[in-house]
Amino acid sequence: MLEKVKEHIDNVQAFKADSKEAIEAFRIQYLGKKGLLKDFFDAFKEVPNEQKKAFGQAINELKELAKEKINSLKESVASQEEEAGIYGDLTRTGYPMEIGARHPISIVKNQIIEVFSRIGFNVSEGPEIEDDWHNFTALNLPAHHPARDMQDTFFIQTDPDVLLRTHTSSVQVRYMEENKPPIRTISPGRVFRNEAISARAHCIFHQVEGLYIDKEVSFADMKQTLLYFTQEMFGKSKIRLRPSYFPFTEPSAEIDIYWGLKTETDYRITKGTGWLEIGGCGMVDPAVMTNCGIDPEEYSGFAFGMGVERIAMLLYQIGDIRMFFENDVRFLKQFSNAL
Repeated sequence: MLEKVKEHIDNVQAFKADSKEAIEAFRIQYLGKKGLLKDFFDAFKEVPNEQKKAFGQAINELKELAKEKINSLKESVASQEEEAGIYGDLTRTGYPMEIGARHPISIVKNQIIEVFSRIGFNVSEGPEIEDDWHNFTALNLPAHHPARDMQDTFFIQTDPDVLLRTHTSSVQVRYMEENKPPIRTISPGRVFRNEAISARAHCIFHQVEGLYIDKEVSFADMKQTLLYFTQEMFGKSKIRLRPSYFPFTEPSAEIDIYWGLKTETDYRITKGTGWLEIGGCGMVDPAVMTNCGIDPEEYSGFAFGMGVERIAMLLYQIGDIRMFFENDVRFLKQFSNAL
């Protein structure tokens, strides 16, 4: 009888199970009301006296081993079920992870930066919350200047001298204050204007503005730089500069590119003219350079600016500027293969 108990001890130690049903059957087999342990305890009284001690120890060992085995198997199965609940079936074939997409504004902004970096322009950045001096006054827009009405501004109520920048020209002012010519920099960033939101306008948008200051910089240098940009960015080799007005440049011009009239879309976006405005430019006003500590008698320069959203809408034929700000995953996934 003692040998039989020892045999079951070996069986318990070797037992394995990966389901609750198998563990329960094992429990019933040894610890149930009609299990093997009950039979061994009932047979204890028939064992010779000289064997009772060894037989009793063997039965107790079998009982404890059975309990420990059942508890360890239950914990193992519960752990596997928990992992399966969190991670699913760990034995299934792996699926490729879906790659996210860059935002179209980031794609176009990076493309613009790349084009200008090839001809020596570095990138400068500044705060989005600005003061009146850097956003207006230093740019030849003193208080009560009528041109301030061109840029409906978000002011901070607690301090009328603090505002959300209306253009990234404020970054150029800071750069000129901190650096001496030659200066060749572009300033990409987000700007804010208190405008009604529609399919063609938004109160938040992005600009890239450029600045080049050195000795004997001419209007022809500016035109050649802009022509290079349009060729690299749009593949268009024809531009025109229309006279315009900006307080911080003189003379000033609007930048048009010849988009063409090959398709119905071309007719729509150019209003049948084939020409499309993409930004503004001009020679830096001497008063602006004086305000920033640069001698206009020794140096000259040009500046230009363009809206990133407008260029993105042209490149990707997007009809509503609000789509850039709605974070619609269906819209953003279209750019998963873009650079």
